[in-house]
Amino acid sequence: MSVSHNKAEGEAPVMQVAEQSPGPASRRWSRAEYYQMAELGWFNGQRAELIDGEVVIVNPQKHPHASTVDQVAEVLRDTFGAGYWVRMQLPLSLAASSEPEPDVAVVSGERAEYTDHPTSAVLVVEVSDTTLQFDRSRKMSLYAQAGIRDYWLVNLIDRVVEVHREPVEDAGQPFGFRYRDVRRLSPDEKVAPLEKPESGIAVAALLP
Repeated sequence: MSVSHNKAEGEAPVMQVAEQSPGPASRRWSRAEYYQMAELGWFNGQRAELIDGEVVIVNPQKHPHASTVDQVAEVLRDTFGAGYWVRMQLPLSLAASSEPEPDVAVVSGERAEYTDHPTSAVLVVEVSDTTLQFDRSRKMSLYAQAGIRDYWLVNLIDRVVEVHREPVEDAGQPFGFRYRDVRRLSPDEKVAPLEKPESGIAVAALLP
């Protein structure tokens, strides 16, 4: 703060407040920069994801999580058949600053048709135990923002499958979107992907 004096005699000094510099800002990374980090070995021995410009390090997988991911992928390969690529823990390039690696994602077309990471999916599945809250909030909102119509959360803690559908805007969510239709299915129920409505998958088949 500085004080200046007017030239006119008897006038009170004028208080001048110096402009404050802006506070610290977060640094968001692009996919190109994320790739450069990986090439430089920043994530050696770790599994990382890019979520809205933030690099997220994924926890090591315990056996129940890993075996369930493999189990879900097998079930979905049988369900979808030819013409679809069922991918396990591989990148989806959803935006310039987001490249998550969902536990299982089903994309249209065969593997050989792709020359880069897919930019969408007909179904995304996350297997959740320690990451349950993250998958229900930031991951959920990210997938809804990207227009993923069918998002399943295999909840290992409560032994249910949470099915999220109908993305809608919601300013209160991390990325401004959520799913309007959310259902919790128990092991004795069935679920069918939106892309394959004629199929009926036993929820128990998706749980360990």
